[in-house]
Amino acid sequence: RWKNWWIRGILTLAMISGFFLIIYLGSFMLMLLVLSIQVKCYHEIITIGYRVYHSYDLPWFRSLSWYFLLCVNYFFYGETVADYFATFVQRREQLQFLIRYHRFISFALYLTGFCMFVLSLVKKHYRLQFYMFAWTHVTLLITVTQSHLVIQNLFEGMIWFLVPISSVICNDITAYIFGFFFGRTPLIKLSPKKTWEGFIGGFFSTVLFGFIFSYFLAQHQYFVCPVEYNSETNRFVTECEPSELFQIKKYSVPPLLQAVLGWETVNMYPFQMHSFALSTFASLIGPFGGFFASGFKRAFKIKDFADTIPGHGGIMDRFDCQYLMATFVHVYITSFIRGPNPSKLLKQLLILQPEQQLSVYKTLKSHLVEKGILQPSLRG
Repeated sequence: RWKNWWIRGILTLAMISGFFLIIYLGSFMLMLLVLSIQVKCYHEIITIGYRVYHSYDLPWFRSLSWYFLLCVNYFFYGETVADYFATFVQRREQLQFLIRYHRFISFALYLTGFCMFVLSLVKKHYRLQFYMFAWTHVTLLITVTQSHLVIQNLFEGMIWFLVPISSVICNDITAYIFGFFFGRTPLIKLSPKKTWEGFIGGFFSTVLFGFIFSYFLAQHQYFVCPVEYNSETNRFVTECEPSELFQIKKYSVPPLLQAVLGWETVNMYPFQMHSFALSTFASLIGPFGGFFASGFKRAFKIKDFADTIPGHGGIMDRFDCQYLMATFVHVYITSFIRGPNPSKLLKQLLILQPEQQLSVYKTLKSHLVEKGILQPSLRG
């Protein structure tokens, strides 16, 4: 037991150190990391299906699985390029064609794979082949779609990427430590080693960690500014005037807490309040991603998805909660944070033809005059 604890602990520290190095290297390296993790997680899940049904010799299963992965990644990353790199695309005629017909090309690629699957159907294996077709698509939904949302969150600002991911990691580590030393009461049958003591200890530790970690990150433009691509320097930049979320404000302490803390007001970043919501989800709902993965592994009578990381299992064993967290963060941002983005709108306007830009200008000018925003001298 202690040997496994030491192995797991040392490798955890090594992975965290590597993660900080990649953060230092910048946004592009983080995107490559997300893509690499996505491919490895997909490989681990598909391999399980292949091993289970290997004896049936299903034609083209592995080839089609990887083909569909390429198709879906082409679609999602193409959407990202069109959305965030519009100025870069506008300067290259070859890319203009690909972006203009991106969805049609993506659909055509998928249809090719679909037809190949139909042609591969063998009479005695119809049911199994459709099982594996569904297996492939559910795996794509879990890995590719969620990793795309991770990158979308990253573009909103590195802090929206780091705090959620770090909260899940913190919860995983602290729940394990509290469970290891104090665990007595089983939490869920799917994971016999999970205990209520670990679950509760992990919750309070993660909320505290998220609050403190957010405070330090919110002080730096590198972490809070939206990630944008500068077509002139061909680099990702994180420079901006921080929004109100990342500016210190004074808050009144509730009367009940004033007696305990002795403070009437407290200075903090508004984002720290949002970090409480992120940490709470990572602690209370995030673990259900792990329980889901445990149920999946039990269904196929395997201990881990793979043996990539000693003491931890496969990559999917470490990121089973992260995908659920990524979806929550994306929904949270779109529901409570994100507003109209003038910068993105301006990029889209610059792509339009001159006559289209002029039409937009006239319409906007007319609207501003009617609302009395423009000075009378500018109406001519």
